[in-house]
Amino acid sequence: MEEKIVMLAGGEKLDGLLQCLKGIKDKELSSLITRNAVKGKDMGLLIRAIFKGSPCSQSEGVRRRLLLYKHCIQLCESGDLQLEVVSDIIGLLMLELSSLITRNAVKGKDMGLLIRAIFKGSPCSQSEGVRRRLLLYKHCIQLCESGDLQLEVVSDIIGLLMLETHQLPGPTLAELATLYVDAIKGGSITNGKSLELFPTVLTALASKETLAYGKGQLSGEEYKKQLINSLCSSRDVPVTVEELQFVVEKGCKKNVLEGIIAYFNEQDQCQKEEQKDSESMDVEVASVPQDQLRHVEGTVILHLVFAIKLDHELGRELVKYLKGEVGKMLCPFNIALVLSMARIHRFEEQVSDFLKTAIIKCFRDSQIQQGSKFIQELVPLHCSVSDMIMETVKNSVFGWDHVTQGLVELGLMLMDSFGPKPGPFGKVAESNHNAPKTPAQQACRLGAQILLETFKYFSPSPPATDLFSDIVVSAPMILLDSSSKVIEAFDHLSYLPLSTVQGLLKAVQPLLKVSMSMKDSLILVLRKAMFSSQLDARKSAVAGFLLLLKNFKVLGSLASSQASQSVSASQIQVDVHSRYNSAANETFCLEILGSLRRCLSQQADVRLLLYEGFHDVLRRNSQLASSILQTLLSQLKRYYEPEQDLLPPVKLEGCITAQGDQIFLQEPLAHLLSCVVHCFLWYRELQRHNIHDEEEEEEEEEEGGIQEDLENILDSLTRRMIKSELEDFELDKSADFSLSSNVGVKNNIYAVLVMGVYEVLMEFNFSCASYSKNRFEDLLGLFHRYHKLSEILKEKSGKGKSPSSKLARSLLSVGFVSTLLTALFRDSTQSREDSLSVLRSSTEFLRYAVSVALQKIQQLEETGHTDGPEGQNPEKTFRHLCEITRVLLWRYTSIPSAVEESGNKKEKGKTISMLCLEGLLRIFSAVQHRYHSRVQQFLCAVDVSEEEDNQAETVSVTEKTAFHIRQFQRSLVNQLSGGEDDFNSKEAQIVVNILSVLSRQLEPSSPQFVEMLSWTVKICKESKLEDPQFCKGLMSLLFSLHVLYKSPVSVLRELTQDIHSHLGDIDQDVEVEKQSHFAIVNAKTAAPTATLLVLSQVGRILDEVDWLITKQKAQLSSDKIASDKPSQAGVQPEPVEKALILQLGTLLTGLHELLQTCLPPGGCVDTLLRELTKMYTILTSLVKYVKLSGSHLTPQCYAFITYVQRDDLSSGGGEKKKKRREEATTAASAKMLRETKAIPNLIFSIEQYEKFLIHLSKKSKHMKLSTSRDFRINRASLEAALQEQEGAENESQQVSGSSCTNSPGLHESTGV
Repeated sequence: MEEKIVMLAGGEKLDGLLQCLKGIKDKELSSLITRNAVKGKDMGLLIRAIFKGSPCSQSEGVRRRLLLYKHCIQLCESGDLQLEVVSDIIGLLMLELSSLITRNAVKGKDMGLLIRAIFKGSPCSQSEGVRRRLLLYKHCIQLCESGDLQLEVVSDIIGLLMLETHQLPGPTLAELATLYVDAIKGGSITNGKSLELFPTVLTALASKETLAYGKGQLSGEEYKKQLINSLCSSRDVPVTVEELQFVVEKGCKKNVLEGIIAYFNEQDQCQKEEQKDSESMDVEVASVPQDQLRHVEGTVILHLVFAIKLDHELGRELVKYLKGEVGKMLCPFNIALVLSMARIHRFEEQVSDFLKTAIIKCFRDSQIQQGSKFIQELVPLHCSVSDMIMETVKNSVFGWDHVTQGLVELGLMLMDSFGPKPGPFGKVAESNHNAPKTPAQQACRLGAQILLETFKYFSPSPPATDLFSDIVVSAPMILLDSSSKVIEAFDHLSYLPLSTVQGLLKAVQPLLKVSMSMKDSLILVLRKAMFSSQLDARKSAVAGFLLLLKNFKVLGSLASSQASQSVSASQIQVDVHSRYNSAANETFCLEILGSLRRCLSQQADVRLLLYEGFHDVLRRNSQLASSILQTLLSQLKRYYEPEQDLLPPVKLEGCITAQGDQIFLQEPLAHLLSCVVHCFLWYRELQRHNIHDEEEEEEEEEEGGIQEDLENILDSLTRRMIKSELEDFELDKSADFSLSSNVGVKNNIYAVLVMGVYEVLMEFNFSCASYSKNRFEDLLGLFHRYHKLSEILKEKSGKGKSPSSKLARSLLSVGFVSTLLTALFRDSTQSREDSLSVLRSSTEFLRYAVSVALQKIQQLEETGHTDGPEGQNPEKTFRHLCEITRVLLWRYTSIPSAVEESGNKKEKGKTISMLCLEGLLRIFSAVQHRYHSRVQQFLCAVDVSEEEDNQAETVSVTEKTAFHIRQFQRSLVNQLSGGEDDFNSKEAQIVVNILSVLSRQLEPSSPQFVEMLSWTVKICKESKLEDPQFCKGLMSLLFSLHVLYKSPVSVLRELTQDIHSHLGDIDQDVEVEKQSHFAIVNAKTAAPTATLLVLSQVGRILDEVDWLITKQKAQLSSDKIASDKPSQAGVQPEPVEKALILQLGTLLTGLHELLQTCLPPGGCVDTLLRELTKMYTILTSLVKYVKLSGSHLTPQCYAFITYVQRDDLSSGGGEKKKKRREEATTAASAKMLRETKAIPNLIFSIEQYEKFLIHLSKKSKHMKLSTSRDFRINRASLEAALQEQEGAENESQQVSGSSCTNSPGLHESTGV
């Protein structure tokens, strides 16, 4: 058979050979090849004949060739063949090998057998084997760089090639290394996957003794250096390979890492500078193109990570190096490097902890620097860590796939570690999304930004509803492709808190309009939840259905700016309001309304959620008005008394239910009525401006009937509620309101419902009044009923205490409150004067209106929204807030509190001016907290004198803030100039707090800020009021301003002198010089108010000094290691050291004053001892400045300690012995705790400090070290104490004797 095949192959025609091979079975052909190979015959003729008769153009030929390859490989691996035969077979196969390797690799097959077989058949002892191996290496490198292979296949191929690299002869290694260098220079290395082999080739090359180079010879090490120099000469590729040669060797790890990191950080800095310069006219060519630099950085990061995998010590060295100076080390290249290193399991936790600690430390350092001008002048602000990490995210689009996973994990880790933690029942504390202040809040916000930006490119999983909402808007198509995951999330809605459900459904609603499967799945989940036994699940179902009603509009509904959530038109092109969709939506919405009607028989919480959502649905989907109004009308009639002569007009007994011996609210009647009123008013307004088609006449008549019924019911309720006395509700003064009895609980529920009905009817009558005098009289009648019941509740709730002034939760909407306040205080229209005078005549009503405004503002500040319609809309809420502020500001500045008090001396409670002032303080705080980015718009909107809108755009925030500050400064000056009798302490405190809040908007470098600081200093120096609370507010304002302008140590020194002057010296024989730098510090305010404020500032400054010393030590240590010249290390820190010494020196003199002051025992003494301990701890770490501390501070410390202990000892005896004994039980433990902590801690710090002074002989020899307190006994003090104790015992005995003998003479003999 063999001869026949060979003979036919030698012929010119292939037909005979093809027919012959076709007649041979696969097993026979395999046996034929095996027999010839085992016998050691020449295999060349046979294999070539089979190849010739198996053309690749035919499927049968391809199949036969594959069979031949497989069988020959198995034969070579079996070990049964002679080496020469194996070599012949592999040589023949290599002719067809390249295509075979490619096909197997692309298909993802296991390449191990094939490559090992080729290596076995290509021994390095034969030139043919070496040539074949080189061919294999070159072809595999090209395959790996092609990008056609799976990552696992590439890793297998590179791993197999690495194992045999050291077997290659020197010239072959040199050719491979040159191939890599040329590829890098030419830019043909596309993805860098084959570069993992390059360090191995260089290492193998360096181990060779001699290599031919040009006309001479070089050692392997020299040859490698020549290759690296060749790379260094390239302008487009940075010097990276030279450092990488050391990575694969032992030693020099730190130097290599420092060099690589420094180089790329320098390149990044050059890129930034070139981008800035490009904005000017003279544009220079970039030294390295940005995209090329990013690709090179990615390649180097891959090299380093691979080296760290081989040598874990290198990874530990990298983390250790980056920890040295965190602020400088957190730059884009370093962040990408450590994130890539985090993929190595051994370093995952270590890198995670390092990044978390570094990020929070950077935020804390930034907070310290921004809060102190002293720090800003000494330590330059580093680049923001947020900017650095976000730049890393942007750089990751340049093929940094190895960084992406680390970025996602970093974002999730930051949100998980620093985000709000769930409290009881899964509730999460309300957080402000506008202006994160604390380092933890900033870190959490950074985590969300990382995930959002990364998602735009790489699509990770979102961890929070806010982030999810941003992702839906920015990348909806990605989520639609993963709709199954979103649908899977719907199944868990029943188990999530209501706030989370609302956030998730609101975020996903744009997708529901374009994905029917997603919408259908959600409806099934919500219907199932509607019948759940869990209350939260049913509430989630109501929230979900209301959201669907808002966003699936019925044909003919008015367009609403709030009804749509924008999705980029370039990403989704769907007409969600087309006629077909709208027609289908009508049936869909009516089905949902049918489901929601079932909620009207469920618990109060479920009904409440429905009532709060109906108005928003009606506004967004006006065609549902008839169904919604009919539903509300039917529900209202269940609790409405239709007989016009019967009082009261509401059936309260149906609003409560009993379970066992407990009573619960079943129907929130006031909220139902509020929903009815707001829906009615909105629909009536719509009807006035809407022109209907003839086709809608029938529907219009039906809706008109519902509207008329509702109006009649509301008018009847108004009339009859005014007529109804509290006795009709059984809620008069004789009623039981205690919460300990069922009757009391029932009456409290009834009272809240009735008060809510009064409030809702007040809003209805005002809105329908059209400034009618009769309507306003009805409104005032409703208020009098409300006020009477409110006073009864306050009296009953405050029984045994002072009556409560807290207002019950109001049901008035924030829009109505804004309109009402404007009408009451700012409406000067002549035609309305007569009707508005009805409301303005009642001071109680005016006070009530302002109090409700305060309540709404407080709710907005705490939760970010208010109750009622439009309360969830940030834009409208902001507009109403501006209107309320204008009114309150005008009212306070127009009618001073002093004038109001003099005119209404008989009125109880706070004046309207005071309420307005409290409201302004809350508003300014709320705007900074909730609308931080819109402060300028707010300040311009509330300016009463501002008439032209175009001026608002040209005036800066600082200038506008300064204008408002001047208004309140005038108010405070008027208060202070009126004398102490006319001084209103509470008002002055609120004004100072407002000034403090407004001053935060001033730029510290602006002249307005300096003017504000000068004014505050002047007031503190001139005001002589003996009011501790006012003193506290004013001094706090002084310190908060001063610290942003310059260090307040000089002010602190003057204040301590004033305190010492007013309180006297611990030595009674010493007369203190009378000083008064600041008149605000006087006998009543010096202690504890002023003293504690001064000590708090001392503590803050000591913390800053400690922070600077720690930073300076880190800088010195890093400079010492990095610099070859020791002299350079000491040049830079000199200004910092000088500033530190000046700070500590001035503080030290201030503390010296306080140590001599006769401070009262308690908080002042304890705080002073703590700050002294902190001072000595800092002095221990900064031992250069010792002379003043030794001569001034330390001796006085011991004198002060003696004074404190003497005071404690003397407080135990004396004339008030009996009273002291009664307090002994409570005071002894506190006194012991102070003595065992504060004083010993201070002594220990002093002695530790003095221990270091021993080493400074040149300085310490001029100082006298303190006496050891262990053996110091003051004989005079001891004898005086013993005499006093003996006298006290004699007194006790004589007093007890007098009680028996009842002799008055004994009392006279007890004196000492």
